Amino acid sequence: MITDCNEGNSLRVLLVEDDLILGDGVQAGLIQAGFGVHWAKTCGEGDLALETGHYEALVLDLGLPDSSGLTLLQAVRGRKNPLPVLILTARDALADKVRGLNAGAEDYLVKPFELDELTARLRALLRRSHQRTSDVITRKGLELDPGARVVRLDGEAVDLPAREFTLLESLLEHQGRVLSRAQLEQSLYGWNSEVESNAIEVHVHHLRKKLGSDLIKTIRGVGYMITKEQ
Repeated sequence: MITDCNEGNSLRVLLVEDDLILGDGVQAGLIQAGFGVHWAKTCGEGDLALETGHYEALVLDLGLPDSSGLTLLQAVRGRKNPLPVLILTARDALADKVRGLNAGAEDYLVKPFELDELTARLRALLRRSHQRTSDVITRKGLELDPGARVVRLDGEAVDLPAREFTLLESLLEHQGRVLSRAQLEQSLYGWNSEVESNAIEVHVHHLRKKLGSDLIKTIRGVGYMITKEQ
């Protein structure tokens, strides 16, 4: 069973962990830190989630009940999926770490661990994957700080409701790339929510009023994008 806790956060992480107490704690901590978390408890559930959803990172346990987490990692890399992967495991032997990294993981965290360290490592993975040196995302006079949940335009704070913030963050994280309505709906509402047919258009309209009409481009019949700065 996959547990979907998006809570209006757009940095979508897939957590694959079978320990119910640990998984619940990690999910709650990452949501508090501004991530949307989808929690799968088996290798099979994790693979299905990756086939049907879009994520910014994968947090992967190795000791899963139906298969090794390395099997899932190898399948991800076999499909040429560049998703950043952080392995969580109780196995602290050097050989286990080497196997995980050689299989394509970017980072490795041994249980028990502090949630602050997990959050920091995830943000570092995301910075590298988006070729940034800071958590703060900028474009011209616009700044978005995912951790502090703050947006500034020309130095002035802009008050955005959670879903407008999430939509803006998704588009800024993928500057130069068109995101479909379905991708944006999944970021904002998760898998199991009822979504009004014009919800994305309404949020985009409000963002344009607050941040400028030329920031978000409509690609007719495809979706929305924020162009990269030249």
